[in-house]
Amino acid sequence: MNRRSTRLVALGLSAGLAAVALAGCAPSSGDGEGDGVTLTWWHNATSGPLPAVWEEVANEFEEAHPGVTVEQTGYQNEELQRTLIPNALASGDAPDLFQVWPGGELRDQVENGYLMPLDDAIPDTISSVGATVNPWQVDGKTYGIPFTFGIEGFWYNTEQFAQAGIDAPPTTLDELVDDVAKLRAAGFTPIAVGAGDKWPAAHWWYQFALHSCSPETIQTAVDEYDFSDDCWVDAGDQLEEFLGINPFQEGFLGTPAQQGAGSSAGLVANGQASMELMGHWNAGTIGGLTADQQVPGFLGWFPFPGIPGSAGDPTAALGGGDGFGCSKDAPPECAELLAYIMSEDVQKRFAASGSGIPTVPSATDSLEDENLKAVAVGLGEASFVQLWLDTAFGTTVGNAMNEGIVNLFGGAGTPEDIVKAMQDAAATL
Repeated sequence: MNRRSTRLVALGLSAGLAAVALAGCAPSSGDGEGDGVTLTWWHNATSGPLPAVWEEVANEFEEAHPGVTVEQTGYQNEELQRTLIPNALASGDAPDLFQVWPGGELRDQVENGYLMPLDDAIPDTISSVGATVNPWQVDGKTYGIPFTFGIEGFWYNTEQFAQAGIDAPPTTLDELVDDVAKLRAAGFTPIAVGAGDKWPAAHWWYQFALHSCSPETIQTAVDEYDFSDDCWVDAGDQLEEFLGINPFQEGFLGTPAQQGAGSSAGLVANGQASMELMGHWNAGTIGGLTADQQVPGFLGWFPFPGIPGSAGDPTAALGGGDGFGCSKDAPPECAELLAYIMSEDVQKRFAASGSGIPTVPSATDSLEDENLKAVAVGLGEASFVQLWLDTAFGTTVGNAMNEGIVNLFGGAGTPEDIVKAMQDAAATL
């Protein structure tokens, strides 16, 4: 077996990562050296305030670097990660700067020689984000830098919770089950899930696995593709039992996650569902799907509850981040643009936009959204943060796992089928 030791991210991260002094990252004044250079930049910002932030950053970089043109384009996350970037890399016609996901996917791209090492080009920028850069490193070299990092949890309607007689968010799985019943009895759709995009459904199984398997078991699975522990099947059993209480909206198997008012995020945004399990970026997504394009005042956040009696750590969290890297043959200006994106000024504007939690520690004070502040607190209180499991396991195992989970959601698979699919996929590596 080709062991790809994507390390468990035992960051114990908090908004209080030790601050690292920033070197000046403001764009330098142009001296004509970039004449005739066009940088292509692909990212996953398509809604909410972030597209405007990235457009502003591109314009500023062009103004400071005469002769350099930045062509930035936003794509839906699934299309970008699963189709556009892999195809562009394989064809030899990759964008210069693009979204890079850590874990097995990053290692595959490095092994294929697709990415530019950044350590010599922008060492101060790498240092500025501290431990959060670790998942974007392979064999001691840095191939991407995260501009946001956070954990997953429930985004919920505090008003509907109150109307259903729920005084506080659940802290155990049993309490979550009880709250689903209370919300349903009060006439609300308890939970929205965008199973049409597959990965949001898969994240439910990830959470059950994270809270059922010990940290050591998860580490072994990530390092060695060992899924022999019973906890992996237990996760599917728990998900199957949870599906039996009818927690989700009608037609959830065809619902997209983040596109339009009918998406799972849109249902929460417009009061048609009481909560959604989603990553730290969801406040900005929800805000972009309301009538007034504002994060609704009723929105709250809480972490996934623990499972008493299981081997899993109740304070463990599932998370990750978004980062950028440069293609191997990108011009030097690509690394300069990345350094500017990661500058304290831009990171503060990113934080203030409500699009996510910045990775430069000094920028976290610019967070204005109370829910993002809550996510940052949850991040700090987590015993460890495990990367999204499909990211950690890599494309081959991750895709097989996700497909098996979606089959379980649709009643066409079993908990054992998920684990077998993962084992079979791992055997091909």
